[in-house]
Amino acid sequence: MYRILVSDALGQPGLDVLEHAEDVVFDVRTDLDESGLIEAISDYDALIIRSGTRVTSDVLDAAPLLRVVGRAGVGVDNVDIEAATRNGVIVMNTPNANTIATAEHTMALLLATSRHIAAAHGSMAVGRWERSNYSGQELHGRTLGIIGFGRVGRLVAARAQAFGMDILAYDPYVSESIGRETKVTLANLEDVLSGSDYVTLHTSLSDETRNLMDAERIALMRDGAVLVNAARGGLVDQSAAAAALDSGKLKSVGIDVFPTEPPPSDNPLVGHPKVVHTPHLGASTFEAQRDVAIQVAEQVISALRGKQIQNSVNLAFAGDVDFDHVMPYIRLGEKLGKLQFAMAPSGIRSVEIEVHASDAEDLIRPVAAGVLKGLIDGFMPQTVNYVNAPVLAEEHGIKISRSIGIDDPDYKNQVMCRVTWEGGERTVSGVVFGQDHPRIVQISGYRFEADPSGIVLMMLNSDVPGVVGQVGTVLGDFGVNIAEWRLGRDLERHEALSFINLDTKPSAEALEALRRLPAVEKAIVVEL
Repeated sequence: MYRILVSDALGQPGLDVLEHAEDVVFDVRTDLDESGLIEAISDYDALIIRSGTRVTSDVLDAAPLLRVVGRAGVGVDNVDIEAATRNGVIVMNTPNANTIATAEHTMALLLATSRHIAAAHGSMAVGRWERSNYSGQELHGRTLGIIGFGRVGRLVAARAQAFGMDILAYDPYVSESIGRETKVTLANLEDVLSGSDYVTLHTSLSDETRNLMDAERIALMRDGAVLVNAARGGLVDQSAAAAALDSGKLKSVGIDVFPTEPPPSDNPLVGHPKVVHTPHLGASTFEAQRDVAIQVAEQVISALRGKQIQNSVNLAFAGDVDFDHVMPYIRLGEKLGKLQFAMAPSGIRSVEIEVHASDAEDLIRPVAAGVLKGLIDGFMPQTVNYVNAPVLAEEHGIKISRSIGIDDPDYKNQVMCRVTWEGGERTVSGVVFGQDHPRIVQISGYRFEADPSGIVLMMLNSDVPGVVGQVGTVLGDFGVNIAEWRLGRDLERHEALSFINLDTKPSAEALEALRRLPAVEKAIVVEL
């Protein structure tokens, strides 16, 4: 049974998903502060949060069983991603569930700031009729600058275009082809700020984007421009924005998010006459709350079951890959890593992973994560998984390189792993046949086709008559049955490398007896 803790309010549809999962038990504890969470978290496999729970390094260190943190929403700045990654904890969000709601709320703020909706409403509520005081401006024909052109940014662009707006967008990770497809002009940040009548923010919060809109960048905006933020509160320097409103540099600000929520009484934007503010309502629609609750519950359960990892923000490879297709290659990579670790005579200095397949670009990072997990799992005292393996490998000074090759003429879907150590190197290659049939096809210069599963005896021996019988006799004397024997030969050196699948693990005495055979040079056992 998987144990899940829900530490923030989650919509009933999400709780229903957890309730109906036969392999899940869950607790809802929305009363926990950080110390309470540290005390409670040790028994749980997963944690579901919203924005109210802070998942700090201390919380993660107190959670030896924790495998998944699911954020019902987009922003994960309340989670220590670095600490989660080092602890092997998958952090996932739900970026698709509330994109429409956030885009629509952004449009609401654009319209409200343009037409003085809040102020005019407040005036009428106290019995006034002041039409001349609230003359606004049309969105039609104006230029909207979008900072961050991901899912929400593109939805905002489509809606603004329906109002007749021209769109400038800044996003260093978006290609020109996306701009052409969406009929948006991509430009650098300075040109977007200086060329727009309205600027709206749709980027994540990080050390690089904190206070993105500071006094210097606000100064680049057009005089009388409007700034809208329904993304993350820390993107806007509150004091700088208030000063720009007071000076007339900015005409208005529409804001839904704040650096601290709820904002303190001295926040200079709260109550400002030129500000339209809402209490973080971007995702507060019935549809968004329903969808985000269901999605986070389903994602967490799927990840715990090992079926699919969606929307991970710290997995070494894209979490939305086709796991049914990719997992056989990840498992093959892990077996290659285990073999390399077992055969290396000293500490591994570097590892090179190369994938030969038609879809190698989709496979290379998942395969590399598998290789590194298998490679370092043998000497790491802590739990190693696909999340923290790349980080731990780099911390131990292992140089990692990944490359993509064309299809091998002998085998389709081949994965090659080359490692180096002080004074030597070794290459191991494997393939995936059919849907899920991994095979080892090469170790250094030795070629064969072997099943990398269960208990394997790896043996280097002189290629002379009688070896198979001698080895079989020794194993038989110790009650060890041979399931399958594959070998590759080096005719010039008169050596053979045997890959022997066994039904049971041989004892240390059996292994030592094998090593005493005159023809046997090396013998090791690997559990795959």
